[in-house]
Amino acid sequence: MSLTALVIDDERPALDELAFLLGHDARVDEVLACDSATEALRLLQDREVDVVFLDIQMPGLSGLDLAQVLARFKVPPPVVFVTAHEQHALEAFDLNAVDYVLKPVRGERLSEAVRRVLDATARQTGPGDEQIPVERGGVTRFVPRSEIRYVEAHGDYARLHTGSDSHLLRTPLSALEEQWADAGFVRIHRSLLVSLAHVDELHVDSGKCSVVVGGDVLQVSRRHTPQLRELLAVPRSRP
Repeated sequence: MSLTALVIDDERPALDELAFLLGHDARVDEVLACDSATEALRLLQDREVDVVFLDIQMPGLSGLDLAQVLARFKVPPPVVFVTAHEQHALEAFDLNAVDYVLKPVRGERLSEAVRRVLDATARQTGPGDEQIPVERGGVTRFVPRSEIRYVEAHGDYARLHTGSDSHLLRTPLSALEEQWADAGFVRIHRSLLVSLAHVDELHVDSGKCSVVVGGDVLQVSRRHTPQLRELLAVPRSRP
C-alpha cells in the first residue's frame, strides 16, 4: 500500500523537512503540505489522505483541536503528532493517535511512524484482506486474515488465534510462514507465527525475549529475536 500523506505545521522549515523525509520514503506515494489547520480542512474537502502528520502548537486551531475534528470524519485518517513538546502525549493518545514523534525528527523514527500507520490501516480496514476458510462441525467459515493475531503449530495443522476464538487449519506452519510473509506474519519460535500488526509489547529480560499479543504472552526464541527486534525497530540494549 502506498500512502498519501498530509503534513501540517505552521513553521515552514519544519514543514519542508518533514515533507522532504516523507517524500523519500518508498511507502509514501504523495505528500501534501499545509501551514495551518484551517488550510488543511479546506484541502480535505476535496482530497482524501491516508495519514495526517500534525504539529500541535499552531496559531488559531491547534493540532489537538484539528485531531478532534478529524475524528468526526466518516472515515477518520490516522493521525501522527509531530511536536517539540512531550507534555501533550497523553492527550494525543486519548485522541487515538497512531504515533507521537518528537522534534527534531530523525529519519529512522519517522520511518517507524510510517510502519505503525501501515499496520494500523491494515488492522482497521484490511485492504484486499484474504478470507481464510476454516471448518468446524461440518460448517465452513471464512476468517479475515487481518483478524488473526498469531498461529500455533498443531502437528500437521495450524491453530489460528483471533481475538475471540481459535480455528484449526489443515496447513502446516511452515507453509503459512511462506504464504503470509508479505502480510506481516513472521516466525518467532519453531511453533509460533505472529502478526506484527497485533504485537502490543515486546519484553527482554535476562536475555529472554517475549511479545504480548492481545493479552497473550508468547516466547520468542533466541534465533528469531534479532530479526523480530529489527522488524519492530526496537534498539538493542547496550551492555
